[in-house]
Amino acid sequence: MPPANHDSKDRFTGRVDDYVRARPGYPKAVVDDLVAARILFPGAVVADVGSGTGISTELFLAAGYEVFGVEPNAPMRAAAEEKLNGYGGFRSQSGSAEATGLAGASIDLIVAAQAFHWFDAAPTRREFQRILRPPGWVALIWNARRSSGTSFLEAYERLLLEFGTDYTQVGHRGVGSERLEAFFGGPFTTRRYDNRQALDLAGLRSRLLSSSYIPAAGEPAHAAMLERLAEIFEENAVDGQVEFTYDTEVHTGRLTGG
Repeated sequence: MPPANHDSKDRFTGRVDDYVRARPGYPKAVVDDLVAARILFPGAVVADVGSGTGISTELFLAAGYEVFGVEPNAPMRAAAEEKLNGYGGFRSQSGSAEATGLAGASIDLIVAAQAFHWFDAAPTRREFQRILRPPGWVALIWNARRSSGTSFLEAYERLLLEFGTDYTQVGHRGVGSERLEAFFGGPFTTRRYDNRQALDLAGLRSRLLSSSYIPAAGEPAHAAMLERLAEIFEENAVDGQVEFTYDTEVHTGRLTGG
């Protein structure tokens, strides 16, 4: 099914600076395990589709791979270019999951980090099959924020439920095993990694404002939301910081079938 939000390619416009400042990275072990599984190999070419501001792109560039960052949103793509142009292997590409603009049979691994839930699955699958070289590996990655386990995580989740606009309708929660199996066309492998992120108040504010499902400045409830966020920070900070914990999920498989 297409994404529920027809504006999915534009909904982070205006949130780019906060996204750059406060979105979490991904564990280096993700790349290490892809190498160990022989999905990545010396000289492999990677396409990071829905690459945004380049957080996941940099993970693979730092490991020495040539990476095409494919992103339809111009402000996010510009932020990635500013950050990553020092890497010789970086290639910035204006394109979407459904129409990457990349040459056929030019890519060894496609990565989609924090992005697959926005894609229209059927045309994306066709496009991925077009640009992949055999054996056709894809890695779908998410940082799944834990919503319980500490008083801070639980208070932050309550804030999102109270102030979020379409918080419960968007994100990767709806991407279950059936949808993944249908996309891959067969079995896939899942790995999970612990991931942590410590933020001060300014960082926490940016982390919240980077989310597409909360009211932006000038919209109703924006000021009240930030007041509540500051209260949550004061109630839970230790040594001037609060900690998010994530389960980094990596689903890998080959695109098989038609």
